[in-house]
Amino acid sequence: LDAIIYLIGVQELGQFHRSFKKDEKINLMHIAICRLLEPYGYYAFDYFDEEGWPHYLVKEPLPALKAGEQAVLMKEAIVDYFIEKDVIQ
Repeated sequence: LDAIIYLIGVQELGQFHRSFKKDEKINLMHIAICRLLEPYGYYAFDYFDEEGWPHYLVKEPLPALKAGEQAVLMKEAIVDYFIEKDVIQ
């Protein structure tokens, strides 16, 4: 699951042909989580910074979920993202 989230972060950043430092990889996962949960009303896109990184605003705090519930939410959000991007039908 983490690898898919990381790759979605790279996709959303759009900087495919470069290496990322450890802290940047964490930021990429954060970008992906924000983007994945945006349609659910938890985040809203705000702006791109001078380096092209997207920034999001928290619209609604995430509910307290157990680990299994978090995984289900993220898997559902990933499937929705892939459908939106026409990766799957």
